[in-house]
This record gives sequence, C-alpha cells and structure tokens, in this order.
Amino acid sequence: MTYTPDVFSLLPPVAAIVLALLTRQVLLSLAVGTLAGILVYTHFDPAAAVIEIGALFAGLFTTPWILKTLGFAVLVGSVMELVRRSGGIDGFVHLLQERYKMLRSRRGALLLVYVTGLVIFIESSITSLIAGAIGRPLAGRFGFSREKLAYVCDSTAAPVCSLLVINGWGALLLGLITTQIAAGYLYGDAVNILVHSVVFNFYAMIALVLTFSVIWFEWDIGPMRRCSAEHGPYEQEGRHGDASLMIVPLLLMVAGVFLFLWISGGGDLLKGSGSSAVFYTMLLTLGGIALQYRLKQAISWQEYWDAAVSGARALIPIAAILLFAFAIGKVIDLVGTGSYLAGFLEEGMAHAWLPAAVFVLASIMAFATGTSWGTFSVMLPIAVVMGAAGESYMPLLIGAVISGGVFGDHCSPISDTTIISSLAAGCDHIDHVRTQLPYALLAGGAALLMFLAVGYGIEGI
Repeated sequence: MTYTPDVFSLLPPVAAIVLALLTRQVLLSLAVGTLAGILVYTHFDPAAAVIEIGALFAGLFTTPWILKTLGFAVLVGSVMELVRRSGGIDGFVHLLQERYKMLRSRRGALLLVYVTGLVIFIESSITSLIAGAIGRPLAGRFGFSREKLAYVCDSTAAPVCSLLVINGWGALLLGLITTQIAAGYLYGDAVNILVHSVVFNFYAMIALVLTFSVIWFEWDIGPMRRCSAEHGPYEQEGRHGDASLMIVPLLLMVAGVFLFLWISGGGDLLKGSGSSAVFYTMLLTLGGIALQYRLKQAISWQEYWDAAVSGARALIPIAAILLFAFAIGKVIDLVGTGSYLAGFLEEGMAHAWLPAAVFVLASIMAFATGTSWGTFSVMLPIAVVMGAAGESYMPLLIGAVISGGVFGDHCSPISDTTIISSLAAGCDHIDHVRTQLPYALLAGGAALLMFLAVGYGIEGI
C-alpha cells in the first residue's frame, strides 16, 4: 500500500502535539497520533487500519536497533538505581563539595551539569541521563528547579553531539553525505564536507552559549520564572558511599560507547552502530558495577538484583513512550509528512534565501516529527539537490539542515531526546517543553538571522 502525501499527512504529528499540550499525557498523545496516521494511510478503512497496526508493531519488535534502544532505556534505569543505592552519587557530590570545594553555589552546581554535558558527547541520551543523575541531588542542596536542570541537560546533549561528531550523529551524517557524493550531487571527501558543515551549525553553537549565559547570570524567562526551586535539606540518595562507586560506572559508559562503536564499525568509529553501542555499553556497565561493588562490599548480591530490577521497572513507562515515538515516526514516514513539508521549498528560490529556508523547513519538520535524525535523512538530500541546481555552498546548506533538526527537536513535545531529558531531571515532561521553549526560540531566531546574513554574504562574493 502506498500513500500520496497531502494535507492529511500533517494529521499524525499535529494530533499528537496538540493532545500532549492539552492533556499532558505523552503516551496517550503518541498513541492517538499513531492511530490517526494509520487511519490516514489506510484512507480511513477501520479493517485495514487494524491490519496495518499489527504489521507496524510486528515490524518494530523485529527491528534490531529499536529493540536495542528499548533495552538501553530499561537497563540505564538499573545502572542509575544501583549507583544511587550504593551512595555513589552522594559520595561524588561530597567529594566535589567538601574535598575540592568546587560546589559552593547554585551557579557552580549547574555549571557542573553543563560541563558534564559537554564532556560526554558520545550519545545524546547518555549525555542527558548522566548529567541529570549528577544534577538531581544538587537541586535540593542548592535550590534550583528540576525544569532548569532538564533545560541544561537537553540544551547541552543534542547540540554538543551535533558539533563533536565522533559518535552516532557523525556516522549518520557521514552516510547521508557519502550517498549524495555517490549520486553525483556532492564532490570531495565526505569527512571534509562534514567538518566544514559543522562550522555552520549555528543553532547548536548559540544554544550552548545561551545555556552557559542562563546559568552564569541566573537568567529565568517566561514559564521558567514560575518554577519552584528544590528547597530544603539535601536528601542523601542512598547510603554514604565513595565517589568511585559513581565515577567508575560513568567511565565504563563513556569508554564502552567508544569501544562498541569501534567494534560495530569494523575499526571505524564513524561507521559504528549507535543502538548497538549504547545497549552493549549498559550490559558492560552492569557487569562492571557487579564486580566493583562486590569487591568493595558496597552492596550485597540480593541488593544488587533488587536495585537492578527496581531501576529497570521504573523506566518501563519511558520505554513504552519511546516505542510509541518510534511508531509515530514510522507512520509519519508512511504518510509522507516529511515529503509534503519538503514540497514547500521551491527550486526557483533565490540563492541567498536558501540556507534560511532550509533551516526553517528542517525546524518545522523536526518539530512535527519529533526526530532530528529523521529530519536529517529527509532534508539533507533535498537541500543538496536544490543547492546543486543553484550552485550553492553545500556545507552551509548541510549546516542549516543540522541546525534546523536540532532546533525543531528541542521544541517538540514528541521528541525522544526531550522525553529523556525530562526523565533525567525528574520533572514533568510538558513543564520541561514549556520552560525550554522560550530559550530555544531565542537561539533559533538568532540562528535564522545568522543563516540570512551568511546567505547574503556568500551571494555577494
């Protein structure tokens, strides 16, 4: 069955986004959006829709990368719960504050979260989860809101991963660029083109600078002003452990992702499988935790299994949300939402306007679909073909696609990275979307002006 993209192609994402904002029920909203998309795809035939829904979920549960991603989402709960119960988080905070005198204020605590997000650029989900795990116990001690923590986690994770592309993001973009070279629309070395394109990833750069400024100047705007801070005495996350009970698992996660990217890529990090890397990294980390904690007698075997099961069980709802996020992504692809939106770009557009237009359309697409990677996959070939027709500077257009994908993803309530950032910070998901939106729009507006300025600058050369 095929479907010709039309205005009804917008129904799945619009239904999901509007319902999420109205009801604050993300899982329900994604499910309704998925059902709406299936009905559109089957031309509102109920019997055919039932068959397609069965086929959709059968396909999801037999797709290796999806299963590994869901496994990662559950296992990361086990890791975080084990670190919490061992007292590793409390020991780490104690080490920084009492021994090294690094954490003395709200600004210092949030800067620690920010720097963590910058340093761990291996995978956006891991970046958010680790930064959130470090920041959550600091919220009560230094009196900042969980929404502010979610904003810092989210606004460092995807931007830094899209700038320092020695990770799965780079692998995807490199593959898309290589495909366009093979098709004859791009010329040169794929790695060199990618490196030059990252220079024009204006949104990511501005978002990182803005996030630092928000922390340093304690700048709250819009709904963030009304968020209540976590006041009161600091509550110990588990027993009082030593910092190594947190540091070693973190090092295992960072090293593990690089190791498994290298293995799955046959010795090339940029060809590795991101889903395989994060899944096997969680298994490696759980094994390392079992060995370290037992050698240090931090917890008993019974406590280990109780914590692992409890942590995994706590994240099953998040895995369900991710599953439906993948489902609506598939449905959006079936009804051609991306292709329909891409049709608004006219090949006759002025050369100087093209980078800004690509940025805007990529932003809308990422917001509507909830996926920056899906946006890259649809928009990059379109931008390259249009750029080739007008002899545009290709790295600038590719940079506009990357920027738009990250910006739209940051604003979307159905984005998996936004959902994970809410989880990492322990705040309501819709509250995170509402409080982050003004900052994202500010950075997005600045990025748009940059693309207009650079577009006209290159036009005049």
